[in-house]
Amino acid sequence: MDLAWLLVVPAYLLGTFPTAIVVGRRVGRDPTAEGSGNPGASNTFRTMGRRAGATVLVGDVAKGALGAALGLLSGNRAVGVAGGLAAVLGHVAPATRRFRGGKGVATGAGMAAVLIPIGALALAAVWLVTVRVVNAASAGSVVVAVGFPVAAAAVGRPAGEVVAFAACGALVLARHRGNLERLRRGEERTLAPEASE
Repeated sequence: MDLAWLLVVPAYLLGTFPTAIVVGRRVGRDPTAEGSGNPGASNTFRTMGRRAGATVLVGDVAKGALGAALGLLSGNRAVGVAGGLAAVLGHVAPATRRFRGGKGVATGAGMAAVLIPIGALALAAVWLVTVRVVNAASAGSVVVAVGFPVAAAAVGRPAGEVVAFAACGALVLARHRGNLERLRRGEERTLAPEASE
C-alpha cells in the first residue's frame, strides 16, 4: 500500500475544523443557534455581518485547498483528489461534532481551486451571477454543486476525477435539501445581513 494514502486522514481532520464556530466565539455568538443554524459562511454573513462571513468563507475554502494540496505534495494526484474530498466530508460530517457540519460548497470550492483552477474560476463567476440574480446564496451553491463534475470534465480531467467531483457535488446537494424545498416554494432566505458589523 502506498503510505501517501494515509494523508487522507489529516485532510479529513482538517475539514472538521469549525471555522464558523471559532469566528462566532470571538464575537460572542454561536452560528449553530442563530439564523439557519448552519455553521457556514452564508449564515455567519447574515447573522454576524460581512467581516465575520468573509473570514469564515476564507477559512472554509482554505480547508478544501489545503486538503487537496496536502495530497498533491505526495506526488500522487489521486491522493490530492482524495484529500480534497476528505476535507469536504470532514466539513460536512465532522466526527468531532456528532457529524453535524456545514454544507460543503466553500470547502469544495477550495478543493476545485487547487485541482482545477480554471474550472474553479468559472464556477466562482457562475456563483456570483446566480446569487446576484436570485439573491440567495443557496441557489448559487446548488448550481456550483452541479457544476463541479462539469467543470472537471470541461478542463479535461480523467473520468475518475470527474466522478470524485460528482461525489463532492452530490454531498453538497444532499446538504441543501431543505434549501431546495424553500427555493421551490419561494421562501428561501436572502443573503442580506441581519446584523451590522
